[in-house]
Amino acid sequence: MNQDVSPVAGDAWRRVAERVAAQHWPEATLYVVATPIGNLGDLGLRAWQALARADVIAAEDTRASRTLLDAWGISTPLMAAHRHNEAAAAQAICERLAQGQRVALVSDAGAPAVSDPGARVVRAAREAGYNVVPIPGPSAVIAALMGSGATSDENPAYAFAGFAPPKATARQRWLRSWCALPAPVLMFESPHRLAATLADLLEVCGPSRRLTVARELTKRFEEIATVPLGEAAEWLAADSHRGQGEFVLIVHEAVVTAVDDEEAADMDPQTDTLLDALLESLSVRDAARVAARVTGLPRDKLYNRALARKEQQA
Repeated sequence: MNQDVSPVAGDAWRRVAERVAAQHWPEATLYVVATPIGNLGDLGLRAWQALARADVIAAEDTRASRTLLDAWGISTPLMAAHRHNEAAAAQAICERLAQGQRVALVSDAGAPAVSDPGARVVRAAREAGYNVVPIPGPSAVIAALMGSGATSDENPAYAFAGFAPPKATARQRWLRSWCALPAPVLMFESPHRLAATLADLLEVCGPSRRLTVARELTKRFEEIATVPLGEAAEWLAADSHRGQGEFVLIVHEAVVTAVDDEEAADMDPQTDTLLDALLESLSVRDAARVAARVTGLPRDKLYNRALARKEQQA
């Protein structure tokens, strides 16, 4: 098989690039542009055009963005728009939009204004009446889901939780709330906290709950593995490289098992743990409803159980 790009493919690329360039590129517009999460080849043609046509690019890290721009031959000037100056950056961007400029907003990698800075800039532009155009593209969350099999066309729901709290007590409380949801839960984690988070997940969810670890997505050493939580620490320790890189964790939805025994709720201590976590933010009725979906236990029995737990905590 020919590994090189054929002249026909090169001509097709140029034709598509010309069609994208001929599209409507309004002025006085904030373009919110998704950028590669690791692989430079993932920058879309529309994103390339938006960045090249902008009067300025507002970047979370100007040095990181300059590397991307240089690779794609883009000479647009950069300005900083990060977590520590976002209010001032939003004002400066609105002033540029008032002058009719095109402004592109990017984060270090992936989609701005989702888990990265940028939402304040977007809100300011919209509230000031300026056009905001999202340019979709690479996403670590979607890439991890695509490679995990955690969702399906029959059950596409999932929850994105972002980064877990750094301290153990807060993290365990946070995990109990998120992992009680009747859907896969995605979260980001850093290498130096990965082992601690896996230990907390094991305590909160039990050894049989499935976990997908997606690391270095789109890069040369990309790895996507699904293991029971009881085997996660062993999987991590089996290769020193597995503790390196950027991570997306997917806690798969708990397996629903139909249970008819009236006393089953009393026999499973994880049911009480689940109810306690749900009761931190939900009413007794809603906690029983969610717990019934997760465990398969009768809702009325879980309601009585949750009510008793609530009274014990009062």
